[in-house]
This record gives sequence, structure tokens and C-alpha cells, in this order.
Amino acid sequence: MPDDVSFTAHPDAERVLTPGAVEFIVGLHRTFQTRRLELLAARAERQARFDSGERPDFLSETIDVRNGEWLVPEAPKALSDRRVEITGPVDRKMMINALNSGAKVFMADFEDANSPTWDNILTGQVNLQDAVRGTIELTTPDKSYRLNDETATLVVRPRGWHLSEKHFTVDGERISASLFDFGLCAFHNGRESLSRGFGPYFYLPKLEGHLEARLWNDVMFAAEGALNLDRGSIRATVLIETITAAFEMDEILYELRDHICGLNAGRWDYIFSIAKRFHTDAAFVLPDRSLVTMTSPFMRAYTELLVKTCHRRGAHAIGGMAAFIPNRRKPEVTAAALAKVTDDKRREAGDGFDGTWVAHPDLVPTAQAEFDAILGDRPNQLDRQRPEVFVGPARLLTIDRPDDSVTRAGLDTNISVGLRYLASWLSGTGAAAIDDLMEDAATAEISRGQLWQWVHHRVILAGPDKTEVTADLVRQLLDETVASLSDSGEYDAEVLAHARSVFEQVALADDFPPFLTLPAYELLS
Repeated sequence: MPDDVSFTAHPDAERVLTPGAVEFIVGLHRTFQTRRLELLAARAERQARFDSGERPDFLSETIDVRNGEWLVPEAPKALSDRRVEITGPVDRKMMINALNSGAKVFMADFEDANSPTWDNILTGQVNLQDAVRGTIELTTPDKSYRLNDETATLVVRPRGWHLSEKHFTVDGERISASLFDFGLCAFHNGRESLSRGFGPYFYLPKLEGHLEARLWNDVMFAAEGALNLDRGSIRATVLIETITAAFEMDEILYELRDHICGLNAGRWDYIFSIAKRFHTDAAFVLPDRSLVTMTSPFMRAYTELLVKTCHRRGAHAIGGMAAFIPNRRKPEVTAAALAKVTDDKRREAGDGFDGTWVAHPDLVPTAQAEFDAILGDRPNQLDRQRPEVFVGPARLLTIDRPDDSVTRAGLDTNISVGLRYLASWLSGTGAAAIDDLMEDAATAEISRGQLWQWVHHRVILAGPDKTEVTADLVRQLLDETVASLSDSGEYDAEVLAHARSVFEQVALADDFPPFLTLPAYELLS
């Protein structure tokens, strides 16, 4: 290895961090790191303007892009039908089960569903190599796991632009986690996947606007050139999971028009983005998480705009996550939850979405039935143009919070979910089953984001006692929850202490921390 490159030892380093792979990702880092840091600085500058009262709008400087008649390229055959997509971490067993689930697409996630320990990141890259080559398997004392003859198309989600990889440094500087995850996947699997009838396909997370999409497009061009891949053979789907990106969907598609396949309604991060970007404004205080649904006015506006924008440009519109985990020991709870999943997916299919997300293999048939009913034998419904939809800035920025919609139950849930998820994440598990839901970093962000809002805007809980949500009350409930979790024996005491410390930091700080994973990452091995 070059003297200016350093990384932490690992049993899989010889297979993943080969000299050629290291040269490739170091080249990406040196080419694009300065632009990445400039874009992150622009995020902070824009946040300062939001804190002073500025609100996003459709960009005047890109009106020609929005009014222009242009299309993105047709999706490759392997991504033409995306009616059900399943997501999960890059854990070996979960990957095999997801690939065998019957879904059309599996998104292997290095981001919100993954705790980025060095071991998880490198073994995840090994698992990707084996999955692309069809050799991934696992034998445990109880069961053997092998791929079926027919499997889902593999798409990879690297970590977001804001994250770095502390275990790999160049010139003493941490490498971008996005470039690390993307680069290793493209280097090891790009040509191999193309030879097998699909390709290096990616989901791009946490974009704040079209300039960040432009950076990704340039990264993909650079990768294709360095790896001798045909121009446009790398394909991407962008998650619209920030309020600022919702105002730039046309522009994001345009900047990535050589590589884009579609947009996804990343619902959980989108809710968190509202709380984060406008945390100083009482008009954006959210009600209990359970009351923020896809039929909430601001959520409905964003999804309708997404479908209309995508289909005008020939891009796929992919719906949001169904996070429920069926539980055979709770048949009544499962039946009620499946009914909600059915309603959610029926609405999405009826609105014109071309596919949707689920978090568990048992939800694939439920979601597929609703899209089959609309699509039949068609791979998508790009012809559904939605000319009746008009979404202006006010619809995207109006939060309808009914009276008495912040409750003690909602407060308790946020504290419980936030603490338990962080304890799981710090223990190395990024997709955690909590109260029959698959929780990930995005839902933990909602939990602490709402708590920050409720404390700083002195929200009164529903009920006759008129209890104000204060920092002292949150700390008291954190102590009680930690004590209860300690008694259960489910979590290590030191891990719980770290989880409580991080959660209190990101939920009660004077200034709103942008991501809980940033301080939490420093505690990971």
C-alpha cells in the first residue's frame, strides 16, 4: 500500500482492499473530496438561512430545466419491473433471504439499515461480491442458506455524502464513506454484474439538491472511465428524502440523466428533514410519529409531485417503506398491520407509483398483490402522467398538526425507540426489530427530532394535566427507560450508557445536531 494510505487491519482486507481497489477509491477521493466538502459547507450555510426564516422554493435559475422537454434513458431490462423492492443490511443471511424473497429488487444497504462497524462494512463488501457471482451461501447449526434459481435484482445503497470512513485514510484524512462504499462495489462487481445481465446499480441517499446529484453523476462518469465500462452502464435511483430535494426533483433527474432510473419516496428521512431543516419554527412542529402518515397533506403533496415529475421524464417512481414485521405469535396485531400495509400499497399503486418498498419477506405478497392489480403484465405505469396534479411551495411546506396530537404515549415511544435503536446500532445491528416494526437510523432520527421540537417549542401534552415537554422530563424518562432496559438484560450496560448519552446529546442540545450517526459513529469499532 502507498505510504499516504492507511487502513485498519481486517481478515477480509486482502480480498476487498486489493492494490487495484485501493488505487481506484483513492483516485475518487482525491478527485472529488474538495467538491464534497464544499457541498457539505453549503448545506450548513443554507441551514443558517433557514434558521433566519428563509424557506425553500422552486429555483428560478433552473426554470428552463423544469420547462424543458427532455427524458431520462430507458431503464435496463433488469430494472424495468420494480413493483416490489425489499431492503435490508448487507448481513449475509439477510441478503440471501432478501434475494430469495420474490421481490423484483433487493436494496443492499450500507446506510440507514447498517451499523457501519469496520467488520460490517468489509464483510458486507465480501457478501456483495458473492451475491453478484451467485455464490453467496451460509450454513448455521440450524439451517443452510442458498440462492434460488431466480433472485431479485441487486441494488446497493452507499452511505450519504455527510459520512466518512474513519478506518481508511488518505493523506491523514478520512475517506468519504460514499466513495468508499460505491467505489469498492463498482470496482469489484461492475464488469462482473454486467456480464451476468444486470449491472452496477445504486440507490443514492440523503441528497439535498441537484448540485449533489451532479457530483454523483461526475463520480459515475469517472468510475466508468477508470473501469472501462460503457458510458451510462452504472445506473442510479435517488431517494427524495429531504425537503430541499423535493423542490429540485426535475433538476436531480436532469443532472443524473445519463445514469438515472427513478426516484424513491424516502418517507422516514423526509419527515425527519422537516423537523431538522425548520427546527426553529413552531409552524413545523410535528405531531406524534404515528399520526404523520402518507395521507398527511405535506406528505401527500410530495408523493404526488414525485410521481408526476418522474413520469413526465420517463423515470420510475418508487413508493415508500412498509416497515411492519409480521409476528405469528400475535395474529390479531399482524392482521391489523397487514390491512394497513394493503391500504398503503393500494394507494401508492393507484397514485401511479411503479413499485414500492417493504422491509420483510412476508410483506412481499401483500405489496405485490396491490401492484399486480394495477399493473397486470405491464412492468410499470410510466404512461400515468397525472396532469391534474399541481403542487406549489405552500402544499409542500404546510404542516397540519391537530390539537392534542402530541401525547404522553408518543413521547414514551420516541424515547423507547430512540434508546433501543441506538443501543442496537452501537452493538453492530443497524436494522432492529422493535415493537413489530423494523426500525433504522431514519426512524431514530424522527424520534429525537420530534423530542427536540417538543422541548424547544414548549409543547403541551394532550390530556387534563397539561404537562409541558421539558428537558428535565425527557431526562427523567430516559433514566426510567434505561433502568427498565437494564433490568431486562437485553442490552449491555455500557452500550446502554453510551446510547443514553448520544440520544440526550442529539435530542436536547441547544443547537439541532444534523445527524445522530455522526457522534454515535465515533463510539463504533
